[in-house]
Amino acid sequence: MQSFIRLTDFKKEELFEIFRIADNIEDYKGFLNGKTVVMFFPSSSIRTRVSFEKGIYLLGGQSILFDPSTLDKKEDLKDVCGYLQNWADAVVVRYKDIDLLDRMSKSMNIPVINALTDDNHPCEMMSDLYSLSKIREDFLKDEYLFVGASGNIGKAWKEAADAFCFSLTQSCPDKYSIQGIENIADLRKAISGKDIVCTDSFPKDMAQEYQVTKELMEMANSNAVLNPCPPFYRGEEVSEDVIDSDFFVGYEFKHSLLKIQQAILIYCICGMQVMNL
Repeated sequence: MQSFIRLTDFKKEELFEIFRIADNIEDYKGFLNGKTVVMFFPSSSIRTRVSFEKGIYLLGGQSILFDPSTLDKKEDLKDVCGYLQNWADAVVVRYKDIDLLDRMSKSMNIPVINALTDDNHPCEMMSDLYSLSKIREDFLKDEYLFVGASGNIGKAWKEAADAFCFSLTQSCPDKYSIQGIENIADLRKAISGKDIVCTDSFPKDMAQEYQVTKELMEMANSNAVLNPCPPFYRGEEVSEDVIDSDFFVGYEFKHSLLKIQQAILIYCICGMQVMNL
């Protein structure tokens, strides 16, 4: 069993094995029969929580939901985990501090799945890259642009670029740049020659200067796509016209969350043994 906390914890070949499981998800019907997945999600979570709950149900498993605040208690986390692993077969956690997930993983012999921290969002990245692999001839040779400030989504794209070895550039004011990524502050220059444009909500002082519009997308490479991280805000980081254009691929991309998160659970519970199932 292996936890899923950072993409960089895995070799690229292992991440592609998760893609392979997603491709053949029908072969794993009933995989979670008799198994329980405990989930910690805030009430504000929509996409990730719904897709995890439905994915567990479709695999025949039971999900039990708690608010992440239940992990903020006087009882030592090691003791909480010591009891929890008696009944749970995996744990899915959305929590600000990634260190808590690391400590949970070290305290249990069941997988801990990262459903979002202030540092990254590995399931979301896997879903987006899996979706890209279905529509791009070679998605790892594409040029990626992240438009937004340093935060969990920007850092998640940096982590994905490191794990999968693709080219990633950022565009934002220099004070918001992510260490280890080339930042081109001029968005018009940055978007030229790019294939995949990703966004995140940004501080007010970035305002209209960094809004991705249909006009700007037309300056990117032919067949470029726009993949804003939800929740996105029309009229802020993205314009109304670009979301209603053929550049936008957001809705259908998130469809893959269901299969990818199922595949992650399967891979982490079975490890490399899953290849023989």
